[in-house]
Amino acid sequence: MIPYPSVDPNIVRVGPITIRWYGVMYLAGFLVSFLLASWEAKRRRIPVTAKELEDLYFYLILGLLLGARLGYVFFYNFSAYLHRPFEILFIWQGGMSFHGGLLGSFILGTLFCKKRGLPFFLIADLVTPTCPIGLGLGRIGNFINGELYGRPSNLPWAMVFPGAGPFPRHPSQLYEALLEGLVLFFLLWMVRDKKRYEGDLFCLFLILYGIFRIFAEFFREPDPQLGLFFGAITMGQILSAFMILSGLIIRTLILPSYGLKGP
Repeated sequence: MIPYPSVDPNIVRVGPITIRWYGVMYLAGFLVSFLLASWEAKRRRIPVTAKELEDLYFYLILGLLLGARLGYVFFYNFSAYLHRPFEILFIWQGGMSFHGGLLGSFILGTLFCKKRGLPFFLIADLVTPTCPIGLGLGRIGNFINGELYGRPSNLPWAMVFPGAGPFPRHPSQLYEALLEGLVLFFLLWMVRDKKRYEGDLFCLFLILYGIFRIFAEFFREPDPQLGLFFGAITMGQILSAFMILSGLIIRTLILPSYGLKGP
């Protein structure tokens, strides 16, 4: 067992305003994603202006925030919010879902592309390879917050997380930061010029993230209000399975008929 490296989740407090590591991690993720996507758009001569890309990221961030909150409400804690619906607005109390955020960004991103006359899969492949950066940084933020910790473990690198009882646990946030962040980014970035159709990277993201998340969930403590379904799987694994299925369906049935060839 190694000691949990306790870090103050708050970077600075100025009166009622608090700047937290978690928020900074997400801002950094969006910034790096935007810069990389802008660079890729110029490199590949994708017909999207800097202003359109800025507007796109506004839609993506808005969709992420709305979708993540509503996803948590409906996927993870619907019965509680059904009796206290006004607390849906209390985002400072925590409760965000990656899968809901992905769906929200997908919906608003699709609407944006349709409104501006941009090919969705072309733009999706521009942005998707950069997404793991924010995902990895977000998991590090979870680790700093001491939340979404793992299941009890006797491995040498297990930690006792504050508020999680006396037993050492898997630092599952770091597992996810490695798989959903570093490894996923490396794989997508390395194959970005080798795709057959525009949309391949988007599908590959759905499939690989789903696989990595299902694997990592075996080490992550299940949500207490849900526990395990069928005594074996978590809600995160169920939603990730739908991600994998969606990626396979889009790649095999939609992209070939879409007809937009990759490089």
